[in-house]
Amino acid sequence: MRGKINRPRSICGYVAILRPCQLSLRNLDAMSHSSTQRFDYFASERRSCGILLHVTSLPTPFGIGDMGPAAERWVDRLAGAGQSWWQILPLGPTGVGNSPYEPLSTFAGNLLLLSPERLTEDGLVDAGEWQHVSMPDGPVQFDQVREFKLHIFQLAWEKFQQQPSEALARDFAAFSETHNFWLQDYSLFRALKDRFGPASYLTWPHEILTRDPGVIAQAAAELSANMNRHRFGQFLFFRQWTRLRQYAADRKVRLIGDLPFFVSPDSSDVWANPQLFLLGEDRRPRFIAGVPPDYFSAFGQLWGNPIYDWEALRGTGYRWWIERLKSLLEHVDLVRLDHFRAFESAWHVEAGAPTAQVGEWRPGPGADLFECLRRELGGLPFVAEDLGMITDEVRSLRDQFHLPGMRVLQFAFDGDPTNPFLPHNYDTNCLACTGTHDNNTTRGWYENLSEHERENVWRSLETNELPADQVAPDFLRRVWQSAASVTIAPFQDIANLSTDARMNVPGQAEGNWNWRIPADHSCDGCFDELRRLTESSRRIAQ
Repeated sequence: MRGKINRPRSICGYVAILRPCQLSLRNLDAMSHSSTQRFDYFASERRSCGILLHVTSLPTPFGIGDMGPAAERWVDRLAGAGQSWWQILPLGPTGVGNSPYEPLSTFAGNLLLLSPERLTEDGLVDAGEWQHVSMPDGPVQFDQVREFKLHIFQLAWEKFQQQPSEALARDFAAFSETHNFWLQDYSLFRALKDRFGPASYLTWPHEILTRDPGVIAQAAAELSANMNRHRFGQFLFFRQWTRLRQYAADRKVRLIGDLPFFVSPDSSDVWANPQLFLLGEDRRPRFIAGVPPDYFSAFGQLWGNPIYDWEALRGTGYRWWIERLKSLLEHVDLVRLDHFRAFESAWHVEAGAPTAQVGEWRPGPGADLFECLRRELGGLPFVAEDLGMITDEVRSLRDQFHLPGMRVLQFAFDGDPTNPFLPHNYDTNCLACTGTHDNNTTRGWYENLSEHERENVWRSLETNELPADQVAPDFLRRVWQSAASVTIAPFQDIANLSTDARMNVPGQAEGNWNWRIPADHSCDGCFDELRRLTESSRRIAQ
């Protein structure tokens, strides 16, 4: 389970009349990968591998990775090294703290990832607006990047209004119609944010907060121009992402996306669908999510996310959840289900509690939701993030649907030879990795171990002393040579980088999510070595 203490943590009016699992299935296989093929990625005869790197970490002149040429060059590097997978973090519009796990919408995309080059190719921005821009290399400076990217987007919007091309106008209209079930609420939510400021929507006037129909209709009429601007931003985001996904598919690189279990308390999802969450009449959460005290935290972890009203969701046939996953699967091939254990039960803490020490495990949707998803999707192209406090009931739910779990080598060294995270204990139906975005880099992790802890690593791996610069290559080799059908390593482990390349430190509120590949870091040798390892371990892309 992800350490998440640092996380600050719609359907428009028709959900109640829908019967369970009866909305027509969209075409989830536009990139030619069927649900059955997705499910078979973990078949015993198929072996593949890939790299975890969030889009924001790519090197560009614009201070942040984006969906343009730098991303295509990255895909070329993956394909050249024989990799089958690019794993990314959530792509939603981030709020306070810039965490991809706290988006303002579970459906929308982050406009900071728009490529200025692609906007120029669409005839929306003059190249002179960005050709001479040179943001600082190194970590993402989010405030500076936000100012630049939103300026570029505003230029694109103004150009579209003044001289809309017939093709773009037609595509924009089709996008708006197809995605209206979430886009209407999201665009109004963002327009209201622009009016009332960045504070939580819980500070809005009561009639807006509680969505009085007449007041909402009036607000939508007054803000229609700005709502259309936000719709256009989403159109551009998914236009660029679709192009990038096709580029990857043409090179046999598939995408692993990430679905946070909970949604942000300050999101269009909660504002537009209050009936689906355990909220009071004032629209504030009655219970908030977290985990109880454990070995790592004497007070537990209090995340602050609102908790679902599963009875209400069951009454709609889980329509919002189905639409959520369908939407994501239009843009990726495989989905990592974050905090999988909450599908079985989640820790409920009364709102206002100072810590997560006092709470209650309450049932989640369990098998009922997955049965419905399987009927709707034709398969379950998911990986269960089954890390942390996992019970027999959680394992039973995972295994009932043959969902692959996760194995993280950094978690293997408690001295128990039966530890499931040791490579010799992996089975085929799992995604095995050296570390995750929440871990330190493997080299940094090892460098911070005590001498006793290092000796325990050597004993567990039945090896002699490992120098710090050999640990990441050794871990990579062991994971790649294991029985796991799919293996993933963070780029930082491929490049053998230390703690200063860490992406996230759970429990730390500042300085996360901003690491980027340095512009002068080619890593040609590490990609050559990765291809040799991929070939020798029979994981080369087919």
